[in-house]
Amino acid sequence: MGCPCGLPAPYAQCCGRFHSGGAAAPTAEALMRSRYCAFVRGDAGYLLRTWHPRTRPASLDLDPGTRWTGLEILATADGSAFHRTGVVEFRASYRGGALRERSRFARVDGAWVYVDGEFPGN
Repeated sequence: MGCPCGLPAPYAQCCGRFHSGGAAAPTAEALMRSRYCAFVRGDAGYLLRTWHPRTRPASLDLDPGTRWTGLEILATADGSAFHRTGVVEFRASYRGGALRERSRFARVDGAWVYVDGEFPGN
């Protein structure tokens, strides 16, 4: 069974290694996938750790009743090892609906972090 982020690798070899601190996401898309997976698993600590210090909330209360059912990457711009910023547009499905977001990412001290997002057409 593949990782909740939609890639075929098992969780431990995919997003699990980022969640455990064993590795840092190498691209903005990898970080976005790992953050989606953290929402699926209810890992608010990881979400806060990977949020830009300038835009990070003081706390994060996840709704345990939300059942995330799938992730679709719609577009990416920049966000590789050669960039300082990146954008990932995605659709995250949950039981009863879907969320579309265009997320902005930046590198802080060499690590990708989530900055903020826009919600086109939600």
